[in-house]
Amino acid sequence: MDAKTGSIDNGGCPMGSGGVRALLGRTNKDWWPEMLATEILNPNGASNPMGADFDYAEAFKQLDYAALKADLTALMTDSQPWWPADYGHYGPFFIRMAWHAAGTYRTADGRGGANSGQQRFAPLDSWPDNGNLDKARRLLWPIKQKYGKHISWADLFILAGNVAIESMGGPVFGFGGGRADVFEPERDIYWGSEDKWVNQGVQTRIAPEHGMHELEGPLAAIQMGLIYVNPEGPQGNPHDDAGMARDMKETFARMAMDAEETVALTAGGHTFGKAHGNGDASLLGAAPSSGDLVAQGFGWVSGHESGGIGEHTVTSGIEGAWTNTPREWTENYFRLLFDYEYELVKSPAGANQWQPIDQKPEDMAPAAWDPNVKVPTMMTTADMALKRDPEFRAISEKFRKDHKAFEDAFARAWFKLTHRDMGPKIRYLGPDVPAEDLIWQDPIPAGTTPSDADVAAVKAKIADSGLTVSQLVKTAWASASTFRKSDFRGGANGARVALSPQKDWEVNEPEMLAKVIDTLNGLRGSMSLADAIVLGGVVGLEKAGATNVPFTGGRGDATAEQTDADSFAVMEPEADAFRNYVGAKKLAVKVEEMMLDRASLLGLSVPEMTVLIGGLRVLGANHGERGHGHFTKRAGQLTNDFFVNLYDMTNVWKAADGSEDEYVATDRASGNEKWRATRADLIFGSNSELRAVGEVYAENGNEEKFAKDFIAAWTKVMNADRYDLKR
Repeated sequence: MDAKTGSIDNGGCPMGSGGVRALLGRTNKDWWPEMLATEILNPNGASNPMGADFDYAEAFKQLDYAALKADLTALMTDSQPWWPADYGHYGPFFIRMAWHAAGTYRTADGRGGANSGQQRFAPLDSWPDNGNLDKARRLLWPIKQKYGKHISWADLFILAGNVAIESMGGPVFGFGGGRADVFEPERDIYWGSEDKWVNQGVQTRIAPEHGMHELEGPLAAIQMGLIYVNPEGPQGNPHDDAGMARDMKETFARMAMDAEETVALTAGGHTFGKAHGNGDASLLGAAPSSGDLVAQGFGWVSGHESGGIGEHTVTSGIEGAWTNTPREWTENYFRLLFDYEYELVKSPAGANQWQPIDQKPEDMAPAAWDPNVKVPTMMTTADMALKRDPEFRAISEKFRKDHKAFEDAFARAWFKLTHRDMGPKIRYLGPDVPAEDLIWQDPIPAGTTPSDADVAAVKAKIADSGLTVSQLVKTAWASASTFRKSDFRGGANGARVALSPQKDWEVNEPEMLAKVIDTLNGLRGSMSLADAIVLGGVVGLEKAGATNVPFTGGRGDATAEQTDADSFAVMEPEADAFRNYVGAKKLAVKVEEMMLDRASLLGLSVPEMTVLIGGLRVLGANHGERGHGHFTKRAGQLTNDFFVNLYDMTNVWKAADGSEDEYVATDRASGNEKWRATRADLIFGSNSELRAVGEVYAENGNEEKFAKDFIAAWTKVMNADRYDLKR
């Protein structure tokens, strides 16, 4: 998503360690057959009423930020009769809204998160775990209406959570704006293949006796319709202590949180507010996406005589506050967790929860609807894991003894949770952006733009270095093609391809890569390595006959200390159709589906993806010495030969013996072998849409168009992470 245009297309197929799964997943239409099919208009362009020229960053700069925060602070205690505030304060409600807006993020493919305001749309608006958050968004509507284009819904969700914490005395590390809204669901993102929600008996995504490695692909939540874990315990079992801790650690890890951050977020979030289960859950009505027209997007309307609001609200089914001070930031969460023994009880809605034994009256919570009534506090099975799991307990005891350390840990973890998908700090807007650089922001030192003379000198040295077209093109592609628009990570800026773990990825051919990097380091002078790598790609293309290949310098070089190697490790491709690479691990889905996913994360259109693959094949960019798809007798030249020879009707294709990914073309007349190919090659002949585009590039007279389009798409990838050029 570009802060200037406010638009993004997160379509395509999600990819993670299990590969692309969207084609096997359920769509919004599967869940809600009566939903209006607005996607019929998708061919006319993505929904964006603001128009392509709208500059959200400029609009945000005109925002009266202090006035907005003051209005949000006033909203916290402006209880509305149609949805009364627990304890007279909406703060806990808005914390949950912000948390759940951000908490869908997963590191495997960078999708999810708060970055585009997706909580407004199906399926997220109707997930069981997001129950009643439609009311939180309606409470915010007068403020959104007032400030209009100067604040996106996506930014407003997170800012409301921050103000909620501040208004109750809690710690906040900072806030960065810059999340521009989208206006339609990410329809193809893979949320899972189950056909039931968590509260309908759907199984956990792993067998209890096995490890979390079985959790498929990019998914992070443990069951369909959850943000993280089932708070009652794995599969609702409150006695599975080991499983509860396991689920929490793995799901939070898949969202880029370590054990300390997991404890800090859980305890900090549960210091405030209550869970809701004081009623009959069977009386709840339809979720927003399946509600009646007259409900106007309100979901879960209760059939209870009170309308299921206030005292009788049912959301998770768990009932009660975690602390005796639910609208204040205090030390009471850990005190109550450790000072009492707990017994298993059932909420009025029938949910499993834990209640203190022989709780002192002064440690009981005020009733949300009457401060003069005292009720027992409670803990969920997930909360009890902070006491029962040895690793979590050690962290919890540390935080109990050192409240300042807990405050700092919570503030930082909350900031990470709500900003993790925004990419580098250069994209952040507003006066509350923290000065400190955090490693998860993938910091890169500011680069210096080289002079034209320096560029010319380094180009000449690279051209005379003996490095081949293939080596230069492959190295530049390896560096830049890590970019993903889902969370704005990766890309050529920073030259992290020369650092661990990327320098050791099999797809990057470590031995070849090291040779090229060493050579470029010896030639670049004062130019950054990141610029030299991209400039090397320009030299490679020019050696291949390309002309007018743009180059814009100014990239910086990251250090190992600025690189979170573990978080980059999950980005290693298992397959890369652009380099005709398939790793040793057996793929769960077809390589061509993973090709679409990678193209989507790079922000490419079908023509851009098509022309890039056709060009990379003839330039010799395949992994290793693999000749598959190298349909040319003019190796190393930027030609349209890939498409010309693929569509040659003298070819007869068949699968190679014993291979699921290798194909052989023989001459129709002689029977002699002509070419070898993979699925990622032949898909451009077998798929009618891809073939239609490829045929354009194979036509006589379109050789120049092919080269021009390739250079444009190549440059787009090389500059995908140049946010300094987009502001």
